[in-house]
Amino acid sequence: MAVFDTLRIGGSSLFVHRKWMDAVADNMANINTVNAPGEAAFQERMVVAEAVQYGSGQGGVRVAGTELGSAEGRMVYEPGNPLADDEGYVRYPDIDLGDQMTQLLMAQRGYQANLATIRSATEAYQQALQLGKG
Repeated sequence: MAVFDTLRIGGSSLFVHRKWMDAVADNMANINTVNAPGEAAFQERMVVAEAVQYGSGQGGVRVAGTELGSAEGRMVYEPGNPLADDEGYVRYPDIDLGDQMTQLLMAQRGYQANLATIRSATEAYQQALQLGKG
């Protein structure tokens, strides 16, 4: 393991957690997006993370991609909505706000933990540099 791998690994995790928070924020912003019944509902975005060079001792993570939730959504009876069909139904995304809040908390805590690791490593490297000045 190289001297500054802690910073590289922590930085890769910060990036993944930020992307996770971005996806959750997008999901929460579109939780009340209404579509006509003939259209697909807004699809929940879920970030997929994977280990980089797992087992090699290099460490780190990256965003492997995103998965999309159901385009079917849920049908809601709103006859006054201009997008409603002849029967009075519109299509909403099938996104659970409670689940999104949980996802947001987990992503935020992971981001904070990795940021603390990077700060600790930076302080340790700075103190190690000070030893030689002594």
